[in-house]
Amino acid sequence: MFKILAKVNKTVLPSMGKRQVDMSKASKLQMALIGWRYFVTKNSLE
Repeated sequence: MFKILAKVNKTVLPSMGKRQVDMSKASKLQMALIGWRYFVTKNSLE
């Protein structure tokens, strides 16, 4: 399930690394997206 969700995230959600978002200046929405993508990626690798 997480592998499918990771593929959806990759195509739908924006990449924060390519936008060079500064973690100390990120908005709450950007932090939530980063956390969500981390959670899904971590679980898809297990």
